[in-house]
Amino acid sequence: MTQHQSTQTMKPATAAKKLGVYLQATPAEFQEGVVSRAELNALQADPPEWLRELRRNGPHPRPVVAAKLGVSIAGLARGGITEPLTTEQIEALKQERPEWLEKEQATQAEVRKEAARVRKLHAERAKKA
Repeated sequence: MTQHQSTQTMKPATAAKKLGVYLQATPAEFQEGVVSRAELNALQADPPEWLRELRRNGPHPRPVVAAKLGVSIAGLARGGITEPLTTEQIEALKQERPEWLEKEQATQAEVRKEAARVRKLHAERAKKA
């Protein structure tokens, strides 16, 4: 009995997430089709102009916006940011430095500091064991 290797495909939303772009800003043919693993790898290795443009100028999905601002996705929501933002809008927020952004960046810094402390503690315990 011979096994046939099926081509692994994904929905456009999954592919957009893996590419770090906002699905609704992608071309219609991308949104309407399915994306194979090979096609995704090709897009990552040699992005077409539309993908380079989206990555450069947006609109960006919330995880990308959060990363660029140095806050969590929940922090974005607490700050009232629920829609995708362009690079220009993100830069404007960085310049304006609203109170919510400074607070969320401080919170995120504390979370990272605590995570590093816990990792160090676990590493020390593992060394002793």
